[in-house]
Amino acid sequence: MSKTILIQQANIVNEGKIQVADVLISGEFIKKIGQIPAEEAEVIVDGRGKYLLPGAIDGQVHFRDPGLTHKADLRSESRAAVAGGVTSFIDMPNTRPNTLTLELLAEKYRIAEEKSLANYAFLLGINGENLEEVLQWDTSDLLAITDDGLYFSGKGNILADRPDMLERIFSSHKGILAIHSEKEEIIEKNEEEYREKYGYDVPVKFHPIIRSEQACYEATERAIALAEKHGARLHILHLSTAKETSLFRNDIPLKEKKITTEVSVHHLWFSDKDYESKGTLIKWNPAIKTQKDADGLLEALLDDRIDLITTDHAPHAIEEKLKPYFQSMSGAPLVQHSVVCLLEFHKQGKISLEKIVEKMCHNPAILYQIDRRGYIREGYFADLTLVDLDSPWTVSKDNILYKCGWSPLEGTTFHSQVLKTWVNGHQVFDQGSFDESVTGKALEKSKV
Repeated sequence: MSKTILIQQANIVNEGKIQVADVLISGEFIKKIGQIPAEEAEVIVDGRGKYLLPGAIDGQVHFRDPGLTHKADLRSESRAAVAGGVTSFIDMPNTRPNTLTLELLAEKYRIAEEKSLANYAFLLGINGENLEEVLQWDTSDLLAITDDGLYFSGKGNILADRPDMLERIFSSHKGILAIHSEKEEIIEKNEEEYREKYGYDVPVKFHPIIRSEQACYEATERAIALAEKHGARLHILHLSTAKETSLFRNDIPLKEKKITTEVSVHHLWFSDKDYESKGTLIKWNPAIKTQKDADGLLEALLDDRIDLITTDHAPHAIEEKLKPYFQSMSGAPLVQHSVVCLLEFHKQGKISLEKIVEKMCHNPAILYQIDRRGYIREGYFADLTLVDLDSPWTVSKDNILYKCGWSPLEGTTFHSQVLKTWVNGHQVFDQGSFDESVTGKALEKSKV
């Protein structure tokens, strides 16, 4: 039986304000918020001077399970997630085999039920092979369908490059289509040009020129135009350029938007200057670009043209990352460090705590219509994280929890720390130790 837990006098960051109050957890849910007598609880947690946030919902991860578990798996990466204050995640379909059928999707849920310490959802992949089938299936209970990551398994799988397929989906599918938005034709031309100059070992500093602003902007502009033509629901994943932000609206609430987007932490944290020291460790698709792009993305996040913060957590074995440019795998692990990265921006005066919570907790729940999560509210699941804003620590091999064992943030000192994390009322993480006796739950869509 789970015990009633009282978190006392924490600074609760929720729904645009910060207030000092108590939170009573009973079973899986938040029972009461306010001034609560200690006698009502069996376990007391002192929250004085600390900040209580809703657990973050990471809208884009690649946890590699099944089929690529030498890089990561649902246990290892969910463990890293909860240690970083992330209590729910949405996983992409580029596992092996690609998640292109409802049977393969169900198998991922079965594995997660056994292994994941965080709550979970999985997106169904859509490409040229299964397009007609997906459009005939009932996908109304799924959070979204996506092409993300499928380009690794064959040319022509980026939907942003296939207006014929986008037209077909937008004219038939009523739910969210989440896409990776780059134009392959432009990228291939740039690759050819740099291969002629440098052979197969192109300096990684040219990555944002090869996977250029133009490749991103043209793909995003076309996808939005087609979605608007059909009144369809489109979500652009991991926006990477300041120029693209002009294509999105901030004059209506998120609930009313049909075209939405997100920014991943690395596109805010790093810039092209970091390729010199980090090399292929920060090779992502779409590429990390200029400081001007990072600044423009942050500005669009603050003024609500960008709706979510995600990680695009994509671990690879270090040997796979350190290969020459064309062989080096794109992506890196981030889910353990996303919350503290944003808290560091807060310490630097770049973003408020309320806005961090809006973009990492509230808005993913709104966008994907997730039932009773993303907020600190009575009757909601007790997905919570307690953080100390004045507790410096440095990322090192000793405290990295990713199965791949490395991070592009090694050597970085953060000034805030995640102390405790609750998932469905169960305290899964407590200052470095884990209670893995209870696994997370599948995220469900709200019926309201």
